[in-house]
Formats: sequence, structure tokens, C-alpha cells
Amino acid sequence: MPWLLRDGEVLAALEVADSFKGRLRGLLGRDGLDGALLIESTKAVHTVGMRFPIDVAFCDADMVVLTTLCLRRHRLCLPRLKAHCAIEAEAGAFERWRLRPGDTLEVKG
Repeated sequence: MPWLLRDGEVLAALEVADSFKGRLRGLLGRDGLDGALLIESTKAVHTVGMRFPIDVAFCDADMVVLTTLCLRRHRLCLPRLKAHCAIEAEAGAFERWRLRPGDTLEVKG
């Protein structure tokens, strides 16, 4: 399983949604998430039909965090035009990880 890192520090176990089907499903139908989900090739996400709120980090092609937000259930977010991917985690995870815009993330494994 891949890991999400920042400056060599492991933040979370990481699932990768790199197919159309995986990106479409995302976190739908789950009661929670241990770790994080990387959604490749996306500029926007939603929580319509989800069972829990999420933290979202939009990253550029170099995995630099452009912006973070907490998205409550049944919401849409505006597209982030410079985003290349999104990292999703349960609400509150980014605060525990001290994840901020400008952080450079890495996927290992």
C-alpha cells in the first residue's frame, strides 16, 4: 500500500483512485476512511451522497498543496483550475497532520 509523506514524515496510508471508475466512486458508500484517498486528474470534488465530512487538499502536478478545505456532507466545491489532483481524508485529519498550503507531498510505495 502506498503512503502519503511530507518531508519524509508518513502522514497516512494512501489509496489511489487513478481509474475513471475509482475517481467516480471516491468515498461514496463508506462510513469512514483510515488514511487518505488520492484522486488523480481532478480539479473539483463533492460530498453528495457521502456519509461523513471530509478534508480536501488540492495539489499541483508537483504535489504542492495549493489549498485546503473542509467539505460538509452533500456539498460541491468550486473547481481549482491549477489543481492536478485532490487528497481526501476524514474531516479533522489535516489539522492533526498540520497540513497547509505550500506543503510538498510525496507518494511512496
